[in-house]
Amino acid sequence: MKQSFHLKANLFGGLTAAVIALPLALAFGVASGLGPTAGLYGAIILGFIAALFGGTPTQISGPTGPMTVVIAAAVVTLHHDLGLLAATILLAGLFQMAFGVAKIGQFVRFVPYPVISGFMSGIGMIIIVMQINPFLGQASDTSVLHTLATLPDTLSQTNFAAFILAMLALLIVLFTPQNISVWVPAPLIALALLTPLSMLFGLSVTTIGEIPSQMPDLIWPSFGFSTIGIIVPLAFTLAVLGTIDTLLTSIVADSLTQTRHKPNKELVGQGLGNALCAFVGAMPGAGATMRTVINIKSGGSNRISGVTHAIVLLLIVLFFAPLAAEIPLAVLAGILIKVGLDILDYRFFEIWKDSPRHDLGIMISVFAVTVFIDLISAVMLGIVLASLSIVYRITQATHIDLIGDDSLENPVDLAAKKARIIKIEGAFFFGSSSAFENRINQALDIETMIIDISSVPFLDITAIFTLKDLLATLNRANIKVLIVAKKEHQTQLLKLQIANFFDPDNFFDKLKNAIRTL
Repeated sequence: MKQSFHLKANLFGGLTAAVIALPLALAFGVASGLGPTAGLYGAIILGFIAALFGGTPTQISGPTGPMTVVIAAAVVTLHHDLGLLAATILLAGLFQMAFGVAKIGQFVRFVPYPVISGFMSGIGMIIIVMQINPFLGQASDTSVLHTLATLPDTLSQTNFAAFILAMLALLIVLFTPQNISVWVPAPLIALALLTPLSMLFGLSVTTIGEIPSQMPDLIWPSFGFSTIGIIVPLAFTLAVLGTIDTLLTSIVADSLTQTRHKPNKELVGQGLGNALCAFVGAMPGAGATMRTVINIKSGGSNRISGVTHAIVLLLIVLFFAPLAAEIPLAVLAGILIKVGLDILDYRFFEIWKDSPRHDLGIMISVFAVTVFIDLISAVMLGIVLASLSIVYRITQATHIDLIGDDSLENPVDLAAKKARIIKIEGAFFFGSSSAFENRINQALDIETMIIDISSVPFLDITAIFTLKDLLATLNRANIKVLIVAKKEHQTQLLKLQIANFFDPDNFFDKLKNAIRTL
């Protein structure tokens, strides 16, 4: 009986998620430049494969706003060449699978929040700006800057019928009461009300057009030495963005289900699904937060819900595709502007005045590059800034101190013995090696130097070379050196020939043992 209940709950969760996914898949497909069919089949293929092979059982996957922005850029860059687009999407899927196999999934949580905030807010802004033209009844543009530059002309040519439909759609998705949208998603209400309205009054607006109800033709990826330099950065951007988008959604799912997802398995499932999308011209995607949350709240608790979502969408395509042909593009524009607004990070905007300056600087930099340059540059900048931010924080947490007599367990008159103790607490790596060198150089008027690195979690090659150079300096100054370190660090240092400047008998595992030799 309990199993029957779980089955019904998962079927209902998947059905509800499919109802929400339908208008969004159509809208994302149109916005990407690949067409509504690509959005639908992306939701079907990725949704099915990721549900079966992913590491987040309750996650619903498909085209998302962030992925749509990258694909739209790829469509323009590759001049609508389906073979090259297929190659890009296939390679992105393979990158994601490689991320999973290499166990990179768990490292996403180390990306600083300002980087993610700037990136996602930038994507949300791109979606909003790129829907201005369809919102006003005009053809979509291919550039944020060009859209803004030509806005006065676009406003002067507004199709008021399309504008009214778009505004009504936006109002519906913004203000539909929660108790109604729980049962019937607001985007579906907008489509169901405004499409017949447009047909009834014979409004002169651009519509989606015919959606084929048969299975799509196979597309073979096209690789070539002349295009590989264009394809690889686009594919890498898709893979990185899809990874971040997916795993952030997985974290949301964990919080709702009180479970823990498997990030690397999830990336393999997502990568496989996206790779298969390439062969039918479908849009790649990622874990979709809103669809996942609705699935869970509607009873979805395992993979059956995700599989159900994909099957329901496939049945809709096969048997009800003609009904979607009359959907006005302006209605989809209104829906997508709400999607863009939802992606903006209001939490960061609310606290920006009180946030640390370097965090604010990172957020604004990534946001600006995302919106006004391109996503590839934003990803690269984000990786660089994230790395620098992590190094800075680790360096700030590392303490290199001269230890006084009163700090010792058994006080010793260090001055009388002409000895100094330098203790490092925290990471000893390239970010802290300079501070260590400065401390050593401040204490050369002695006979014995005790260097305590027993609290250091790891040593990198820069720190080791710095230590070797300083040992050579101390050796030339006839200063005896005692090193307190963990056994594994002693072995590591000896392997790197530190014995050329240091007597291995002067290694100790505890500070008190080194002090006894003074």
